[in-house]
Amino acid sequence: MQHMQPADGLPVVAIGSQPLTIDAVCRVARRESVAMLSTDPGFRQRIERGARFLADRLANGEPVYGVTTGYGDSCTTEIPRELLEELPRHLVRYHGCGSGRLLDAPQVRAVLAARLNSLAQGYSAVRWELLEQLAALLRHDLLPAVPEEGSVGASGDLTPLSYIAAALVGEREVFRNGELVSAATALREAGLAPITLAPKEGLALMNGTSVMTGLICLAWERADYLSRLSCRITALAVRALRGNPKHFDAGLFAAKPHAGQMQAAAWIREDMAGAEGDNPVRIQDRYSLRCAPHVIGVLRDALGWMKRDIENELNSANDNPLVDPDTLTIHHGGHFYGGHIAFVADSMKNAVANLADLLDRQLALLVDTNYNHGLPANLSGATGSRAPLNHGLKAVQIAVSAWTAEALKLTMPASVFSRSTECHNQDKVSMGTIAARDALRVIELVEQVAAASLFAACQALEIRRRRGELAGALNADLQDMLDEVFGLCGFVEEDRRLDHGLGELCRALREQRFQLRGESS
Repeated sequence: MQHMQPADGLPVVAIGSQPLTIDAVCRVARRESVAMLSTDPGFRQRIERGARFLADRLANGEPVYGVTTGYGDSCTTEIPRELLEELPRHLVRYHGCGSGRLLDAPQVRAVLAARLNSLAQGYSAVRWELLEQLAALLRHDLLPAVPEEGSVGASGDLTPLSYIAAALVGEREVFRNGELVSAATALREAGLAPITLAPKEGLALMNGTSVMTGLICLAWERADYLSRLSCRITALAVRALRGNPKHFDAGLFAAKPHAGQMQAAAWIREDMAGAEGDNPVRIQDRYSLRCAPHVIGVLRDALGWMKRDIENELNSANDNPLVDPDTLTIHHGGHFYGGHIAFVADSMKNAVANLADLLDRQLALLVDTNYNHGLPANLSGATGSRAPLNHGLKAVQIAVSAWTAEALKLTMPASVFSRSTECHNQDKVSMGTIAARDALRVIELVEQVAAASLFAACQALEIRRRRGELAGALNADLQDMLDEVFGLCGFVEEDRRLDHGLGELCRALREQRFQLRGESS
């Protein structure tokens, strides 16, 4: 095991020494770790061997796609030898047509880590200097300004990755300490010189799946946390609605042994400890309570294969052509195609949106006097003569319904909307980047639903407690959760604005501050 010195006091994620994980990408994205190139001499030798082999082929006058030819449908166009050095610069420049909002800082760091790790596989024939320049952007936290729109997810994330490539050569803009500055200025003031791209290096930087892969790493971590949080919210809601804890018995779930479903039921069951004395109102609760493990369990089971496919893509060479430094062979193929990430993202947004639908239904039961078994209308905490004036969480329920509907609307799979592009050369594309962006937006909406549902369940339980209607004690985990929630968004006695408090709850769950059962899948 090699030892590397941390940069700026941060733990190091060594690129090139071992497979990169989703967790490592997310730590780099949050600036909890920094990515640095492995000091293993064999790693550097492999990189240099591939670059040297390609240079020798070019010196012998042999044709190589995208190096001595034009790109895409222009692969039949031969580039004059005296212009070869200009070709990668033109590729970077003409792809500078991105649109939409800019990726945020964690997203850009995740993309940089993913691209660096893909090139570090040693099949891209890039020079060591290029890897060093990419790693330097992460080390100095110089983050290219990358528009999120413009990729069809095959032939790679060409347009968004062109903004990464441009920053390396001192063109376009980067964020430095949150301020947008020219890349040339940022490099110079960091003591870095703009790199001059070798003939294949523009293609190697841009012709890959690293935008969709970096984004889906972040989405996976948030989806995993939401699945565990949904179990906690369900336990709170069941307690507040005087539900039947036997719906989560181990023996029941042993009869239908989907692993994720059993896991979700076990977490809910553990959180429900003490509920046996609550005297359930119904022998069978409504589906949003009784079948919660079945809904959450789908995502729990899917997270495993999603992680497998994401990390496989993350640790792959996904540009074209590939240059094998061991067999000294050039392979022309299509590894830039993002089909696996597209399918992961489309599946993830479906499973995560189902959590919103589940929690929305639980919230609807909590606020409705027809179904909440004696709780006040809209969970208003007002009493006595003030009660008729107050409306509690009435508007929150409407907002949650809106967020849920929007999340559900976005579950249409992006991968089935392939478009033929670039003179029918890219005639079947993955749409993986759009799918990954959709997944992040769905997750954002579901986090808003989860924050509001968590607050509503805590409000309901506190009302029960104040009325002396909890026969069984809350276990320590649920009591701690109530205390944390009301510390961020206080109990509602009199009507007040709730957006700030709910926003604090959203931030807390996005930062994973609430301690939950289980660990990442």
